[in-house]
Amino acid sequence: MAPTPGRTTAAARRRQREQEILAATRALFDSTGIGDVQIEDIARSVGINRAIIYRHFSGKDELFALTVEGYLAELQQRLEAVAGTEGTPTERLAAVVGAFVDYGLEFPAFVDCAQALMRLQGSELEEQLSEAALFRLGRGLSSCLRSVVRTLDEGVEVGEFEVADSTMLANYMYASALGALQLARIGMLVGEVSPGVPTVSRITGGDVRGFMTESALALAGRLRER
Repeated sequence: MAPTPGRTTAAARRRQREQEILAATRALFDSTGIGDVQIEDIARSVGINRAIIYRHFSGKDELFALTVEGYLAELQQRLEAVAGTEGTPTERLAAVVGAFVDYGLEFPAFVDCAQALMRLQGSELEEQLSEAALFRLGRGLSSCLRSVVRTLDEGVEVGEFEVADSTMLANYMYASALGALQLARIGMLVGEVSPGVPTVSRITGGDVRGFMTESALALAGRLRER
């Protein structure tokens, strides 16, 4: 049975309102960071009552998760663009990792949101996010990782890489990159000049980009080089 015009219009209005809330959340994240954003701020930005937000999202965690979905959609486009260029799998994997790091440096709120979600256990995500939101978040992340997985698999096929589980490695690279991007934001490395005597040195986004690229290539080729 075809939906009635009234129901179609109501569904369209609901989708539009959801997009307005997500756009406002994203704008606030990018301008002030996620730590200072409250539901009241988002509602005020959209020009609605905070209660309306809870009609569209089960809670703050779900709203933040679907905002991450928006970041992931942008990131996916960047990763696919470099993964689809000419070059060896090694060259393309380096380009993909570099594009990921560059995006995280450009949008630190994405890193904060993604890390906040990763601190939740699977059971907590299932409790705090609706099934539809979990699906959308998973689809966004898997779409981003597709470029990494495909590049790793192609490297295995031509003998450049030896990877037992490309999906596991892609997920590990994602989590590691988020941590490294946080290190780039801090801008400092802690070491020792002698036992028990700490020292601090500076680190830049470029340093992190180079280190993550080298690490990814080493992980992809680690079995072959043994």
